[in-house]
Amino acid sequence: MLNRSEIIETNQMIEKENLDVRTITLGISLLDCIDSDLGRLNEKIYQKITTVAKELVSTGEEISKEYGIPIVNKRISVTPVALVGACACRSKEDFVSIAKTLDRAARQVGVNFIGGYSALVAKGMTAADRLLMESIPEALAATERICSSVNLGSTRTGINMDAVRLMGSIICETAKRTGDRDSCGCAKLVVFCNAPDDNPFMAGAFHGVTEADAVINVGVSGPGVVKKALEKARGQSFEVLCETIKKTAFKITRVGQLVAKRASEMLGVPFGIVDLSLAPTPAVGDSVAEILQEIGLEYPGAPGTTAALALLNDQVKKGGVMASSYVGGLSGAFIPVSEDQGMIDAVNIGCLTLEKLEAMTCVCSVGLDMIAVPGDTKDTTIAGIIADEMAIGMVNQKTTAVRLIPVFGKGVGDTAEFGGLLGYAPIMPVNSFSCDTFVNRTGRIPAPIHSFKN
Repeated sequence: MLNRSEIIETNQMIEKENLDVRTITLGISLLDCIDSDLGRLNEKIYQKITTVAKELVSTGEEISKEYGIPIVNKRISVTPVALVGACACRSKEDFVSIAKTLDRAARQVGVNFIGGYSALVAKGMTAADRLLMESIPEALAATERICSSVNLGSTRTGINMDAVRLMGSIICETAKRTGDRDSCGCAKLVVFCNAPDDNPFMAGAFHGVTEADAVINVGVSGPGVVKKALEKARGQSFEVLCETIKKTAFKITRVGQLVAKRASEMLGVPFGIVDLSLAPTPAVGDSVAEILQEIGLEYPGAPGTTAALALLNDQVKKGGVMASSYVGGLSGAFIPVSEDQGMIDAVNIGCLTLEKLEAMTCVCSVGLDMIAVPGDTKDTTIAGIIADEMAIGMVNQKTTAVRLIPVFGKGVGDTAEFGGLLGYAPIMPVNSFSCDTFVNRTGRIPAPIHSFKN
């Protein structure tokens, strides 16, 4: 538990430095809902979610009042739907019906997002996997709260290039289907390499098949807290800088641990993990970019950016693991463009490019995240960017992701508006040279030699 001095310090972080618990995510297994009849499957899914999660939102609100800690989002993740629907779904429309059921259940229990409209295809695709992937554009256009993810590769299996190529087309189709809303469907669609089973953050959350029937995972975030702490370390050595970040991350994670344990007790659901991710928002003072500037960069993208981000990410993880025995998910630093005002500013002045962001993903916790690109970007180009990011994850034995938004009808110089936590983003230029022949090859890229550790 927190002692009195820690409580006072935590209150200061909450009131003046944007500390919050970004999400309480209830993971729910749908494996016991599997049925060969689509109607019965949908009914079982709806009943399971609305029963298990009926008190999730009220519990989050009660904990927030009890401790005075803002809990911004209450969310649900479910077993990858490609697995759940494989027995009953014979068409894309069948899978879309499950998406609508999930959306209806999410609305009923009051959560803002439900993740797990997902497929795991790192090594190959089943017929059900392909149908679900092909249904994603319609599913995201027809629902409000569904988030979708697809795992395309891993360090152990390599990269499924057939799936990479398919997802390039699916992202472009999703952009068109939601073009009247600045292609916001793509903001709820992410592709992964080495996707974790216990990530509480959207759009990539799903409930892994090795998890319990239900589990509570908490995502806590505090970029503003870290920036404020670093202001006191200006001009100091790297040792002082690292210690400051590590100690601050420890304090932030303690808050998440407290909330996670309390939620577990109140809901009667096992505690899973605390994900300490410096996840920015468009709010002033809640920016990872500002942390990088406080470390010593004029803007993110300047020489030294990758080194500064590597330092930040590592110290955040080191501080987090000392505060909780169960740190997991994507813990570290996120670098989404649309959700971070400092990143947006760096793009607008020409300091931060897509290529530099890709380099930064080698050392951050996710990947190319919430990046708006011209709506006429070719699907093969999207696939090539995905392949590059998957390769970084595969070779470096880390999670990487891509959440690109080809904004239908807009080009470089325009701005896309997504609203809320998703923010807004300038349209970034994309390398126009072709990779068509490369991504149109079939098969998969083999796993690297260092993957053989059994």
